[in-house]
Amino acid sequence: MMGWLLEPLTYPFMVRGLIASLLVGTVCAVLGTYVVLKGMAFFGDALAHAILPGVAVAYLAGWPLFAGALVTGIGVAVGIGYLTRRGRIKEDTAIGILFSGAFALGIALLSTVEAYTVDLTHFLFGNVLGVSPADLWTTGALGGIVLLLVAALYKEFLVMAFDPVLAQVLRLPTTFLHYLLLVMLAATVVVALQTVGVALTVAMLVTPAATAYLLTRRLLPMMALAAFLGSFSAVAGLSLSFSLNVASGPAVVLICTALFLLALFFSPRRGVVWGWLRRAEG
Repeated sequence: MMGWLLEPLTYPFMVRGLIASLLVGTVCAVLGTYVVLKGMAFFGDALAHAILPGVAVAYLAGWPLFAGALVTGIGVAVGIGYLTRRGRIKEDTAIGILFSGAFALGIALLSTVEAYTVDLTHFLFGNVLGVSPADLWTTGALGGIVLLLVAALYKEFLVMAFDPVLAQVLRLPTTFLHYLLLVMLAATVVVALQTVGVALTVAMLVTPAATAYLLTRRLLPMMALAAFLGSFSAVAGLSLSFSLNVASGPAVVLICTALFLLALFFSPRRGVVWGWLRRAEG
């Protein structure tokens, strides 16, 4: 087992990929706890696809894809938040409108490039083995900022997640915190781009946090457990992809999904199997 895990570390590109995977697994899982608790999974999925026009513009202009994705992600997140907070339309409607419009714009832009389906495959499915030192620094910086904000505003986000009415009674800056959470989610989506790609980003946001939710009832242990599960899935998935010669992004997500299914069936408090046994005994 140790040889299977350590053999990939003999290659520099695998070491960079491992570090990037650990960063992504941790950041996505920690922020994913709020995504799960606040029912924002659809938002995360839409945001992951809505950054396509930013990536397309950056690709066409020869800029770093991270820059285009981040600017577009923040813009779409703030736009959805604005339409929702103003009460003009419901959140799912705002998400559907901006998601489909931005995604269509991205496809239209990319259709002007003959080889875009090949050149941007890693955008859809990730390319963790192609992480450069510059990509690693960018991922670490964005991920570090997100984690620092989560730590600094832990109590405020805790109240907002469980009791929005209490947050208003305590006169917390709920509007600012709402927009900040959306911006942090956009940054996290961009962080996950290189590792698992757009198609699988929502899985890294939701699955480790949902698994932890089945195993604990407190937010801080849920965050810690989700971060561990996300990191473990990233390392195990990367090693699995190296050994079996399969795509790294899907391998990471499959490990996440397997852990979730184990928790779903065998969790001591909420597991399906234990529920069957309790009903049988009753």
